[in-house]
Amino acid sequence: MPSIGSEPVDQVVGFSNLPNQYHRKSVKKGFEFTLMVVGESGLGKSTLISSLFRKEELGQNQTPPVAKKIPETVQIQTKSVLIEEKSVKLRLTVVDTPGFGDMLDNTDCYKAISKYIDERFEQYLRDESGLNRRNITDTRVHCCFYFINPSCHGLRPLDVEFMKNLCNKVNIVPVIAKSDTLTKSEVATMKRQLLQEIEEHHIRIYSIPDAESDEDEEYITQNKELQSSMPFAVVGSTVEVESRGRMVRGRKYPWGVVELDNPDHCDFRKLQAMIITHMQDMQEVTHDVHYESFRAKKLSQPNNDPLYQSSCRGRHVEKHKGTVLDTGEGSRFSQDEKKLAEKDKMLVEKENELKRMQEKLAKMQQEVEDAKKSTSSLASVGSGSNSSSVLVPAPPSSAPPPIPNTKPMGSGYSSSINYTSSFNRTGLVGGTTSSAMGKTVPK
Repeated sequence: MPSIGSEPVDQVVGFSNLPNQYHRKSVKKGFEFTLMVVGESGLGKSTLISSLFRKEELGQNQTPPVAKKIPETVQIQTKSVLIEEKSVKLRLTVVDTPGFGDMLDNTDCYKAISKYIDERFEQYLRDESGLNRRNITDTRVHCCFYFINPSCHGLRPLDVEFMKNLCNKVNIVPVIAKSDTLTKSEVATMKRQLLQEIEEHHIRIYSIPDAESDEDEEYITQNKELQSSMPFAVVGSTVEVESRGRMVRGRKYPWGVVELDNPDHCDFRKLQAMIITHMQDMQEVTHDVHYESFRAKKLSQPNNDPLYQSSCRGRHVEKHKGTVLDTGEGSRFSQDEKKLAEKDKMLVEKENELKRMQEKLAKMQQEVEDAKKSTSSLASVGSGSNSSSVLVPAPPSSAPPPIPNTKPMGSGYSSSINYTSSFNRTGLVGGTTSSAMGKTVPK
């Protein structure tokens, strides 16, 4: 009887095969990972990357002459290589930062790197807001190896400034470069010093997650060993040398050979195991924590359109020698994106118009309230005055004026009654005009 796994077909539903489907789909699509290396020149950054992934082309960097390095600032260089192992393809992109920490004044030299990381987040946000969301190329930086000079025996102000400003944007993994220049006791002392200073300055480095309880014992032990080994003290080499009758990757000195794959000599194998076993976790942290923080900050800014501000432009432009050049038909936005941008612009205009109408209506209501208050104050003043002229308000203009009492007085009583009509005091109450009749009675 055919079976799925170890169970007969008539005893299972079959959804236990879903992980295999996801596995086949992922293997067919391949994986992407972007690794950044930061540190001053001469610490073996390119050599270590070539040793980790066994790709010589990742370490082919030529050191420029001193005369060319003097006017330079921090540059960003990227190299991509396709690595295939047992039918699994990995598109690895290495971002190098030559010039970092090599100048006399290294103030704000981290800003070029921070700007590059933000640009990659911004590009991903634009791609997510576009029409073709199925074929998005993830160029975000998932991990950053920060190389620490072993001769400093701790963090320098430049190291603290860099890690404090970028720990909320990228997963930072501190690495002690060229650890073969230190003894075992010096390496252990430096690790404790670095961890203490990192905690004092409230720097968040990448934290290796704990293994699940249902994992096998070997993986749990390996994971705990990786957690206790940070920061990693490493040595890089792409040359094979002879050691005790066998060829190994390492560095040969007059006093002996430093082997890369020997855990008693350095943490090279531990760093390689960390980057491989926790590659998916670093991608998830980048997307769920760092990218979401950037996205929330961008979308909360005022005057930020859903397609983002740059998507409202009709064409891409680039500056070359002070001249703005059109990049051609291939870089222009599609007609659908233009129509969507025009609709967004129209909505913004209508919203502004509605806001102006609301302000105008509020102003008119305020004027009416002021008119009511002024009319009521005039009426109260007229009724409370003790002058010889007493104003008696008349009914509305539609009703006839009251007829005065003309009954004749008795003999010997001389008096006269003068009637005076007052039509000069008018007030606007609810949009109607009213007049008042008054009479003067002598004392």
